[in-house]
Amino acid sequence: MSKYIWLEELKNVIKTGELFVDEPLNKYTKTKLGGSADLLVMPGTMDEMEAAVKYAYKNEIPLLLLGNGSNMVVRDGGVRGIVLHMSKLDTIVINGTHVHAEAGAHIIDVSRQSAAACLTGFEFACGIPGSVGGAMAMNAGAYGGEIKDIIVQATVMDRTGKIFVLSKDELELGYRQSIIAKNGLFVLSADFKLEEGNQSEIDAKVADLTFQRESKQPLEYPSAGSVFKRPVGYFAGKLIQDSGLQGKGFGGAEVSEKHAGFIINKNNATASDYIQTIEMVKKEVKNRFNVELELEVKIVGEEPQ
Repeated sequence: MSKYIWLEELKNVIKTGELFVDEPLNKYTKTKLGGSADLLVMPGTMDEMEAAVKYAYKNEIPLLLLGNGSNMVVRDGGVRGIVLHMSKLDTIVINGTHVHAEAGAHIIDVSRQSAAACLTGFEFACGIPGSVGGAMAMNAGAYGGEIKDIIVQATVMDRTGKIFVLSKDELELGYRQSIIAKNGLFVLSADFKLEEGNQSEIDAKVADLTFQRESKQPLEYPSAGSVFKRPVGYFAGKLIQDSGLQGKGFGGAEVSEKHAGFIINKNNATASDYIQTIEMVKKEVKNRFNVELELEVKIVGEEPQ
């Protein structure tokens, strides 16, 4: 079947969402890189999400969940099959100390709304540029906090369209890993348990963490955030800095001079530029320190033909 048949058939079930053929993914990724998706699907409801996943499974169509594109590099050749973008599924509900968020909600928004409700425990995420789904999949963390510290449960869907709930223990959350990523599950929503706090203390902590992030990270350029996981006993950024790689790269991609753990799209880079720069960093750090850097970002899609 062609992508145009997928489009016509999915129109029957995607009523409140949107469908796009040959949609450039650089519009949706934080790196501003990547070729086009054969078909981009933005479900408007959980039922539409379920219908799209079941359709792809039934017809053996490759399926990729883009999240909000903050921790992903899409190759220049784009993505074959169906790409799911969850941006319309972004409801956040706060009830007492309980926070319920749909997968497409920005984790920053969940953190800030929790803080505004005088709830503490989610301040660490006030600058994480990802979706709830992506944060769950990688057990996102910063400044001493992690998703696993506050999660109660997550509602997920497997690639057949079956929906079920996973408890905190069943999520198997570790350093930048989870059963979600391991088994290729799709997060639909997550439930968090926070604590009542002191508003002035919460606001001060959010302000401090925001200042730290803005002063130390190259937010003025598109990037995928921290490219590499923290090696045991080391810091990836320090290894890269000590390798003399800041300011170096390929094409329009460059290791940030502000924070060596970031690779930025400084000047109309291609995904190939970005990936070449990643490989250069891995090779140089291995040569200098005999440390294998492991990717925190996910590289997907096809090479250009």
